[in-house]
Amino acid sequence: MSELIKIAQLSCGTEYSSVQYEIEKAARSVGAKIVYPDVSAADVDDAVQRFGFNPRSPQLKLMIARAVQLADGLYDADAVFIATCFRCAEAALVRNELRRFIQENTRLPVVTYSFTERLKASQLLTRMEALVTIVARKELLAREKQSGLTAGLDSGSSTTKAVIMRDNKIIGKAWMPTGNVVESATSVLEDALKQAGVKLSDIEAIGTTGYGRFTLGKHFNAKLVQEELTVNSKGAVWLADRQRGEATIIDIGGMDNKAITVRDGVPDNFTMGGVCAGASGRFMEMTARRLKIDVADLGKYAVKGDWRNAKMNSYCSVFGIQDLVTTLGEGKSFEDVAAAACHSVAEQVYEQQLQEVDVRHPIIQVGGTSLNAGLVKAVGEVLGEAPIVPPNSQYIGAVGGALLSSGFL
Repeated sequence: MSELIKIAQLSCGTEYSSVQYEIEKAARSVGAKIVYPDVSAADVDDAVQRFGFNPRSPQLKLMIARAVQLADGLYDADAVFIATCFRCAEAALVRNELRRFIQENTRLPVVTYSFTERLKASQLLTRMEALVTIVARKELLAREKQSGLTAGLDSGSSTTKAVIMRDNKIIGKAWMPTGNVVESATSVLEDALKQAGVKLSDIEAIGTTGYGRFTLGKHFNAKLVQEELTVNSKGAVWLADRQRGEATIIDIGGMDNKAITVRDGVPDNFTMGGVCAGASGRFMEMTARRLKIDVADLGKYAVKGDWRNAKMNSYCSVFGIQDLVTTLGEGKSFEDVAAAACHSVAEQVYEQQLQEVDVRHPIIQVGGTSLNAGLVKAVGEVLGEAPIVPPNSQYIGAVGGALLSSGFL
């Protein structure tokens, strides 16, 4: 990368919350620079009037003025990072409306983030890396077909997946629970190669993604080492045959969730994370363990139940399990409890992630939890539209890695 990617920061509270240094550190680590559109006092007054909302906070007013500079093309930037404290209702309103304003008036990729005090750069790394990837590798992300013989490795928090692709077809795949990062990846790669009937020496390129991407990238000398937001979105639209036009991708993961909007296969807005593990696949595992059933069977119970009979709040995993114990003590059926757990997770994804993006259609649900029929049903009920769950939906990261790495051949 010959020159730094310029990420325009629109924020309130980062200085006095001790997170500004971490934001800049995260940007530097991925070859980017945080910049701030120049505005005058008159610009602020005009922008607030044009925006139609006059917040009390001077910093929120400054955010609006900087957004207008970007929208009017008066300041040059490659991407936008919008951040406010998660505890301020006024800031949440401005954050969301500015995201929409930027998307309506520019083609800049945007990420929004509500931060807590003492945020670490590592928590921002994937977001910053994704912004830089979208800017620097847009042509690669627009790639619609895989060519040659390539492999993709996805080292996730819960499972590790491998896929072998040849000339735009999956010919081998395998997965297992994540243990030691390298050992898990080596095992699934060997299984996928065996299924494909090829040797590791035949592979022309490897792409790695997920939490262990850097470790695996170094170990396997990968052509592509890339964060999961862009790789997962590529894999999702390829699997769903939705590489042209718009779509929203929902990936409810083991530790965090992702909502990504794409246009012609390229992400332009995304959000990830969650306040608590109660809104992730981990809560599904905790529920299954308490019901003494396999997590793979949880969805079968949930589709037969009615969540209204056993309401549950999984905003916090601790309180969610307390609700679960209480409902079981009241004699509620396993089916109703399983349905309530799935519905609660779907509600939290809607409230935490999907409020930060403009939902586009179709909706594509992917990741390991998309194999949970109860959770897919719950997402459809909450959104009022049944999501598309493509074949091999749990392999999105590995498929994206195999597809994108073929661009380096």
